[in-house]
Amino acid sequence: MAVVEELLRTEADGSISFGDHKRKQKAKLENYEHAGDIFKVKTFQEMTKLEKNDLFLYESVPGTSVFGFREKASGVEFTVAGDEDAQIIIGLEEETEYRVSVGGKDMGVMKTGLGGKLSVGVELEATGEVSVKVERV
Repeated sequence: MAVVEELLRTEADGSISFGDHKRKQKAKLENYEHAGDIFKVKTFQEMTKLEKNDLFLYESVPGTSVFGFREKASGVEFTVAGDEDAQIIIGLEEETEYRVSVGGKDMGVMKTGLGGKLSVGVELEATGEVSVKVERV
């Protein structure tokens, strides 16, 4: 299963990929510039975290590798890989409803709270990777 050895990289399509769920020791990369924003990633087997302009954007427990992460005005989409099932928290707009799709399956509408965080569980143990799409309703 693939990992992002550089910890954070820009893809040809303008999306970003980040995280290394196989890494045994904590690693971080700061001050990564992409599309006018500054990103920071921390990653290892137990946790992967991404910040944009010092604001929370993504966290998973245990650690994951994320590919094709794309932010849009209406939400985010990406593919997540890992060796075991993971809990993902995504930073979005406060008190907003989002339709969540995991692996092409509609998981329904979820609402963020005052902090703008949305929590999604993904089953990776059997498949190794799954697509996630979150769109504002």
